[in-house]
Amino acid sequence: MSSKPSPRTHAEARIAVQTYEPEPYDEPSDAPALVRIHVEEQFSGDIEAAGVANFLQLSLAEDSASFVGLERVTGRVGERSGTFVLQDEGTLEGTTVSGRWFVVPGSGTAELDGLRGEGGFTAQVGESADVTLDYWFE
Repeated sequence: MSSKPSPRTHAEARIAVQTYEPEPYDEPSDAPALVRIHVEEQFSGDIEAAGVANFLQLSLAEDSASFVGLERVTGRVGERSGTFVLQDEGTLEGTTVSGRWFVVPGSGTAELDGLRGEGGFTAQVGESADVTLDYWFE
């Protein structure tokens, strides 16, 4: 007999980027470039944590891109501590970065075991991001 998931909780936080290291890995002369980006960031608010992410980005123009990534988050969500992984996808349009993410099922550890959730983020390039995560536990 399986237990019912816990009710959803809405979390809001800010992310401050500590490290941003882009590295092109495929730059054909006649097609958009592919770039790996290593990011380290700090969450504050309803999520108090450190995140380490790697993104793959397709640079469509000087101010337009599409990206996907994985980020391990270590810290606290609500009153529980542990680690989990976010899977991200988003875009850069002009100076606005926005995207959606979800908690990878089975990635939670310690008190965050069973964590599930989805949310998103918006930021201006080079500034802190406002993020949300609607989460629950299975």
